[in-house]
Amino acid sequence: MTSIANEYQLKCGLEIHTQLNTEKKLFSLAKNDPFGSISSPNHHVSYFDAALPGTRPILNYECVLKALKLAISLNCDVNLNSHFDRKHYFYGDQPQGYQLTQHYSPIASNGYLNLHSDIDNLDTPTKKINIIQLQLEQDTGMSHYDNYEKKTMIDLNRSNVPLIELVTEPNFDSVPQVIAFLKKYQNLVRRINVSTGNLETGAIRVDVNVSVGDYPRVELKNLSNTSSISNAIKYEYDRQINIIKQGKAAELLRYEETRGWNGYETIKLRSKETTIDYRYMPDPELGCIRLDYSIIKDIKKSLPISTDDEIRIFLNEPYNLSLKNAKLLCIQNGKNEYYTNGEVKKYYLDSFNLFREVIPPSFERDCKIIANWVINELLGDLNKLELPLKNIQELFPPTKFIEFIKLLQNGKVSNTGGKRLLFYILENIQTKQFKGNIDLQYLIQKLNIEIKSSVDGEELLKQCQSIIDNINNPKLIENIKSGKKKNSLNYLVGIAMRQTRGRVKPTEYQRIFKNILMIK
Repeated sequence: MTSIANEYQLKCGLEIHTQLNTEKKLFSLAKNDPFGSISSPNHHVSYFDAALPGTRPILNYECVLKALKLAISLNCDVNLNSHFDRKHYFYGDQPQGYQLTQHYSPIASNGYLNLHSDIDNLDTPTKKINIIQLQLEQDTGMSHYDNYEKKTMIDLNRSNVPLIELVTEPNFDSVPQVIAFLKKYQNLVRRINVSTGNLETGAIRVDVNVSVGDYPRVELKNLSNTSSISNAIKYEYDRQINIIKQGKAAELLRYEETRGWNGYETIKLRSKETTIDYRYMPDPELGCIRLDYSIIKDIKKSLPISTDDEIRIFLNEPYNLSLKNAKLLCIQNGKNEYYTNGEVKKYYLDSFNLFREVIPPSFERDCKIIANWVINELLGDLNKLELPLKNIQELFPPTKFIEFIKLLQNGKVSNTGGKRLLFYILENIQTKQFKGNIDLQYLIQKLNIEIKSSVDGEELLKQCQSIIDNINNPKLIENIKSGKKKNSLNYLVGIAMRQTRGRVKPTEYQRIFKNILMIK
């Protein structure tokens, strides 16, 4: 991306269409299942969705409720008297010949979402993104092109699916800001349960308006993921700068365009000169949505704490989590099929609170042990085994997990032995080998991982010397001796621990290796 000077400042604004996850569609009783077309095209289609003569729209107020939740979460001014308009255009996947939207009087406006340097990985401390409006509207059907038979097939499963269109001010002046906003928005709609928030499936569809300084904007469409959005903005920004440098800036105004992204470059879809006159008009069949202000107050009370505030809670006392782990607990990425962040957060908090009750003396020193074993070890094993977290709750609940942690704290098993024990437990839960209570003491004996209370010094000395003699990297040993790479000593300790399956304390190995290598 070309370096930015003041005269070539990037300006971006977003138009985001979000499918609401309601049970029914926006104006009919048909099931809201836009992706049912994969197996059953035109299966969830009412008479109104197909625009049969004589059918009339009936507003689904669940859509209104979800739109209000989103509007309030985005700090918008809610319009207590909004209404629907007809946006006229003719296309095969819009059988009515118009789309019902809220052009003149949207349900909310004048909102904002703040981005922060510490949470959103930005260079600037805070970036406020202003939201012009949120409006309810119906989605269109889907056109499927058959190049072989040279025909277009229409699937109306998506027709009349409820959408929220969000329009921002052109406040973005860098690509990282755009991506940070989209990720934050995705997490928000999942957190308040108004949408799945997935870009890849089309539950969220993003158009980006790109301009250089005060030159005319170009709208980018068909951006299916954050990678496409990022690359398309960078390409279009450079393309417009080159036009300006060539003295052809007037062309940007004359041929104001809508462009698409083919994976390599932006391509012209249409120009402003061929834009359809939508002939907006108030819909005569739908009355105003009239709201009492008490509804707004009730929704505000029902909304969860903001993600940013929750992350900061976990960053501070008593949790002291890393930013990475705090985000894992609080941000719903919608990608992992084996657990949700809500499930992980509950398991962690239940375990954390039990830990404070059971092991209070060591709490200040070892409070991060819960995060390490839940987030790094437990979740890592669940992913390896493709085992859902909910499937272990009965046999390995937080109470049993803390019993496991006590074994580590009391020096009964080492970290190496603990990792082996944990994986063995989860593996046997997956294969349904455990029929009742899990006896940790029995499993420790079975796996032979209990730390030895007394060890043969001569035997350990021989083991450590053998490890040093068989290292194929003499420079590593020299670096340890010279103090250049003291942490490499842990590499030797790790080899020894694996050989004895964690039955010897790592401090014993550290002492012996230091004696052999004559280091402090």
